[in-house]
Amino acid sequence: MEIFIVVALGAAVAGFVQGLSGFAFGMVAMSFWAWVLEPRLAATLAVFGALTGQLVAAFSVRRGFDWRQLAPFLLGGLAGIPLGVSLLPRLDMDWFRLVLGLLLVLWCPAMLLSQRLPRLAADGRLADGAVGLAGGIMGGIGGFTGTLPTLWCTLRGYERDVQRAIIQNFNLSMLLVTMGTYLASGIVTRSMWPWFATVLPAMLIPSFIGTRVYIGISDMRFRQIVLGLLTFSGLALLVSALPKLWLRLGAQALA
Repeated sequence: MEIFIVVALGAAVAGFVQGLSGFAFGMVAMSFWAWVLEPRLAATLAVFGALTGQLVAAFSVRRGFDWRQLAPFLLGGLAGIPLGVSLLPRLDMDWFRLVLGLLLVLWCPAMLLSQRLPRLAADGRLADGAVGLAGGIMGGIGGFTGTLPTLWCTLRGYERDVQRAIIQNFNLSMLLVTMGTYLASGIVTRSMWPWFATVLPAMLIPSFIGTRVYIGISDMRFRQIVLGLLTFSGLALLVSALPKLWLRLGAQALA
């Protein structure tokens, strides 16, 4: 019962953040779930929850998009998803926490400082495709499709609504493909259905509330709050993973 409560709480917080920002469901949810769930189940639930949140946002926060601008991200992402899915069964929980924690700790402060970073104004479709590839790999691992593309769009200097349109449509496309791949490859099992039934109601209302708040909130204030919380979540994951890895590496050295 305690695990189900943690899963529901993580889904609710992640649903709100994704509704507000258009991304980050997997990042937020994993900061809760990596403590109590094995990686494959956590990744599957993250993809399911993120996809559900994107469907909610698609109907409640509609943004137009430019196919020429979006296409490189989509093509790269489609190539990256199979790579991420192939990595998923090989993940080790402690290393998984370490990598996720490092990603949070490094990425979130970079986003907070991005207002002072130079803008990449050049038209780099190959670079957009490479970022989409990385996003697809991260999506296959656990629904983190929007992490790197969001940072990249910020560095490109896109306006908030333009960035939201790219990330929202990219995430929705990648998550649909990722969930289909999970189903086709047998990663989703019948034993996971009770967890789906926990995540779905827990995140729906918070996700819708997040989309409503997005319309009126200051972009700077939102980014400071959310990325600050994510940074602390990453630190917590590092604190959890490093002692265990240190002991394991020490034991291997003695053996």
